[in-house]
Amino acid sequence: MTTSKLIRLIARTGRIAEPAPEAAGERHAGARALRGSVHVRYVDVGGATDCAMEIAAAFGPVYDLERYGVRLVASARHADVLLVTGVVTRNMLEPLLLTVEATPRPRLIGAVGDAAIGGGPFVGGYGVAGVVSDFVPVDFEIPGSPPEPAEIVAALRRISGR
Repeated sequence: MTTSKLIRLIARTGRIAEPAPEAAGERHAGARALRGSVHVRYVDVGGATDCAMEIAAAFGPVYDLERYGVRLVASARHADVLLVTGVVTRNMLEPLLLTVEATPRPRLIGAVGDAAIGGGPFVGGYGVAGVVSDFVPVDFEIPGSPPEPAEIVAALRRISGR
């Protein structure tokens, strides 16, 4: 591909975004307070790594969530949104509660993947304490096993309003 074709392709498809998805009744009241830049902390409380890979893909160069003002942060103290994946194990229950406590308000908590929402194949396991909503208030859910990166992007765009 020549440089001029590449420049035209980037100009035509690059950083141009469609309007943020807006479904009736789907926005959480707390999302209005977070409009604009949103900082996300990802928390894996005991699942397979499939949801983690899809979240990484959503922040990667193909889906590029950062162009919508959504950024990953290293500390819950800097986060507006917690993305929680996996079923809550007994060993991760206390770290989950401490992470939620460390996140400043207003905050939103999202359960990502079928294991976080309903337990998935881990229900009834010895080390399983329960699903995310059993221990912390879940504001939004992103179903799937694992959910597509496009669904993760759409959910976070609804929160950021971009």
